[in-house]
Amino acid sequence: MPYRRTENVARRLAARHGAIMTAAREVAADGGMAALQIVPVAQRAGIAAGTVYRYFPGKTDLVAAVLAEIADREIGALRRAAAVAPGPLSALAAAIMTFATRALRHRRLAYAVIAEPVDAELDAARRSFRAALAAEFGSLIGAATKGNHLPEQDAALSAAALLGLLIEGSIGPLAPAVPNIDGAPRAAVQSLTLIGLRALGVADARARGLVIAGIREQQ
Repeated sequence: MPYRRTENVARRLAARHGAIMTAAREVAADGGMAALQIVPVAQRAGIAAGTVYRYFPGKTDLVAAVLAEIADREIGALRRAAAVAPGPLSALAAAIMTFATRALRHRRLAYAVIAEPVDAELDAARRSFRAALAAEFGSLIGAATKGNHLPEQDAALSAAALLGLLIEGSIGPLAPAVPNIDGAPRAAVQSLTLIGLRALGVADARARGLVIAGIREQQ
């Protein structure tokens, strides 16, 4: 019986933690990192602010947890997209397309966790996220280069440049406006993917073929 009570308590605690994290993501998606405060998150989760403080002693702890969770989710999405591709170049194209799709679909949240100015103590966590994204692209670029699908290049440098291209083209201040719809605009995803592949040295006709194949797989 004590074991069952402990198990039930653990489930309730996990459920409450999940509700707080969901509420925090929603608040960040609506108003960015500046809006990610304990009281609004508690209100969104339907619990007392004191309860949130039991899990997260302050805003910095909450924001860091949100950044870590979103980082894991986004890196996982890139890996899953690449894993089902038929080859290293297709895997790279799939990862680029996945990043562009998700960034454009959740543009406000993506900006909040990748580019929005934050307090100095949180900047390290956000840099870690960007570094992890660059590392994923670097690994895919390296594999495609090793297989002679890309020209010889510095994979780490190319990955950093590619990530910068995707960020500026999708959520940066100069990125074109996109309709406020649930699905990412297909034309914008295609364009970003094509530009990325061309920048890495993929011939235009082949780049277009990779994008078309990726769109078919998503349908």
